[in-house]
Amino acid sequence: MIRINQIKIKNQGKQKDYHNGSIETKELEKQLTGVSARLLKTDPSQIRSLHVVRHSIDARKKPEIYDIYVADIELKNGNEEEVIRRSHNHQAVVVRPAVYHFPQSGILEMKHRPVVIGAGPAGLFCAYQLAMHGYRPVLLERGRDVEQRQADVAKFWETGVLDTTSNVQFGEGGAGTFSDGKLNTLVKDKDGRGKEALRIFVEAGAPEDIQYESKPHIGTDILTGVVKQIRQDIISHGGEVHFETQVTGLLLAENEERRICGVHTSKGDFLSDTVVLAIGHSARDTFEQLLKQQVHMEPKAFAVGLRVEHPQKTINLSQYGMEDPESLPPSPYKVAVTTSSGRGVYSFCMCPGGYVVNASSENGRLAVNGMSYHARNSHNANSAIIVSVTPQDFGSDEPLAGVEFQRKLEEKAYQIGQGNVPVEYYEDFRKGHNEGKRDGWNTPCIKGRYVFADVHELLPDFLKSALIEGMAHFGHMIHGFDAPDTLMDGIESRTSSPVRITRGDDFESVNTSGLYPCGEGAGYAGGIMSAAMDGIRVAEIIAEKYRPGTGMPGGRE
Repeated sequence: MIRINQIKIKNQGKQKDYHNGSIETKELEKQLTGVSARLLKTDPSQIRSLHVVRHSIDARKKPEIYDIYVADIELKNGNEEEVIRRSHNHQAVVVRPAVYHFPQSGILEMKHRPVVIGAGPAGLFCAYQLAMHGYRPVLLERGRDVEQRQADVAKFWETGVLDTTSNVQFGEGGAGTFSDGKLNTLVKDKDGRGKEALRIFVEAGAPEDIQYESKPHIGTDILTGVVKQIRQDIISHGGEVHFETQVTGLLLAENEERRICGVHTSKGDFLSDTVVLAIGHSARDTFEQLLKQQVHMEPKAFAVGLRVEHPQKTINLSQYGMEDPESLPPSPYKVAVTTSSGRGVYSFCMCPGGYVVNASSENGRLAVNGMSYHARNSHNANSAIIVSVTPQDFGSDEPLAGVEFQRKLEEKAYQIGQGNVPVEYYEDFRKGHNEGKRDGWNTPCIKGRYVFADVHELLPDFLKSALIEGMAHFGHMIHGFDAPDTLMDGIESRTSSPVRITRGDDFESVNTSGLYPCGEGAGYAGGIMSAAMDGIRVAEIIAEKYRPGTGMPGGRE
């Protein structure tokens, strides 16, 4: 297989989906084949197949935009090395694409079915892989199934009445279900787990383009159906899924060895000596119970800040050189700076054409997140602009000090907005005086009730000053970023887990055998893809140690 990098084609016409079978797609495939043949100095008829590996957009010479493709080429005849040598093309290399392989089962017989706690990306993908390989996992989720969860969340956004069982944080699919649905990750993928996760997503109904787009995106409207299909696949392969089943404690062996032998839940006990702890970063009551039972954990750094909203046309103009690019998706951005005080300030979970959402999960506390539908067609772009905080900022060295730090900020946000999402224009935020909504200024795109309020009073001074310094810097990077009518919505406090439930090289808890901390809540992931990959890896670790037992009792005792 020959891989050609940096195939450059001028962007024109309507946006193309390489796999959608349209006339434009066939023309694109013909164009890529022709360019590839020229680069290899061979006839197009000699190319047996062409597969797009990656697509990205080059806007460095805006408004002249280029689509950049990486493609794998299979020839009908000829030695690949010789063809590359004769072409003198340094963009072409021979590759043997890595193929993902789930490991062979270990020699120890599993006595009970594995229990997976949490149906977010880590738990879903871990349970899926175990189910596909005969382990018949039992998946426990404190929230409701995704169909009921959608109705619960919509009701909350409409009425402001929070359901602490089923919300943006808790329920099938985890917090990622009501997010932008971005699938990019900084995690290296030498073993093919990322490609395997994308394959599973596509098989469950996600768009095929997520397998090659440089910034893959599903969107919450499609992601809900994908999550449901993964659940159905788990069940059809012998797994069980239990909703509204909150884990309230661990069952530990009553001897000198600290080993798990099951879990207590709100609906009874489940016995297992293999338990995957794939809780989300907002499962604070579970953190508290685990700490009571002396499961080792430690505080970790994370970041907090505000959601900022800009007109999408402003971002498009700055990034693409045009406000309404018919042939391009709504423009994303990524910004970061280290302030004069040494604080990192950066964008997080950027949502082109998205919505800010009320993502609260506790009464009397308010948190926001960003969400997009697949079309990304709202009039605003939004992103969290966040400031790094470390355990030294928490005022305590207790393992859950970061949780209390978050809660205090969320309580203040709730009070400032009187239960609604508090919003303020950047001009007022910077000056420290809220003058309310202005006619002709940008209007919020928010799911849930909101009110113009004193957001400038929300953050501690050290966070507020760092954020203002960062906004000024970003205004030099993206024209209009620190414009007076930029909207500041608070508070973004759930960027990542405030704790790490420590695991060893064997992926088991450092002081509780048989317990496998996994994913974002345990402190080992930072988004949908990294969580899914961690879930797959934990499933592999379990499979390498155990083989499915005959009978394998499990489920509720």
